[in-house]
Amino acid sequence: MITIKNETGIKYMRDANRIVGELLYRIADLIKPGVSTYELDQFAEEFILSKGAYPAFKGYEADGLPPFPGSICASVNSCIVHGIPSKKVILKEGDIIGIDVGTFKNGYYGDAARTFAVGKISKEAQRLMDVTKEALYRGMEAAKNGARVGDISYAIGSFVRKNGYYVADDLTGHGIGTELHEDPMIPNDGFKGKGPRLRKGMTIAIEPMVNIGTNRVKTKGWEFYVKNGGLSAHFENTILICEDSYEILTTYQE
Repeated sequence: MITIKNETGIKYMRDANRIVGELLYRIADLIKPGVSTYELDQFAEEFILSKGAYPAFKGYEADGLPPFPGSICASVNSCIVHGIPSKKVILKEGDIIGIDVGTFKNGYYGDAARTFAVGKISKEAQRLMDVTKEALYRGMEAAKNGARVGDISYAIGSFVRKNGYYVADDLTGHGIGTELHEDPMIPNDGFKGKGPRLRKGMTIAIEPMVNIGTNRVKTKGWEFYVKNGGLSAHFENTILICEDSYEILTTYQE
């Protein structure tokens, strides 16, 4: 069921998502060669708890899988999403890493992701990140009161294709509120004018996941990888649909 948030719900959504935005801002300083994804996860968990929230991903359950063990998803290079933090995964110069984080506070969820460069990266990796981030903004610009979910999907998918990349199969954005994943699902490719209509007061997480060379994926437990071993990037914001525009809830400025 698609939910429309009232003023109280919107306030709590802002609170939960502001923590996500600040965490992603601050964790950037820790991302460098020699750091393990476990260390990033520990920092994130301590930060979230210090803000009076709970890490929404930790213990999350899906059919047939053990509870997710991390407070963040830390997805390196060909890992598209749901990378499990590990002491054995040590960042090295030239890597890219997607950090996806969720929070839970006052009964509402926050969710966003960013892909970061580890030291100096290749031009190919940088272009992939730039296109994926721009695809997110193209999707958000299409998220207007009265538009349809397909308008977001088309804006993302057509831009990605134009730039020679592929959106990852079977991975979508979603509604968010008192549940981490609510209706509607928001595919990263589709057709204008199709799907549920967007309404003022809806909160949705838009998240293009973009691969080099193929749309196909392979899974290893929780983790999704690019089938051909190429790079993947991931950017996500939770937004509020407003009367004439949208509000990014997962942003932070000092």
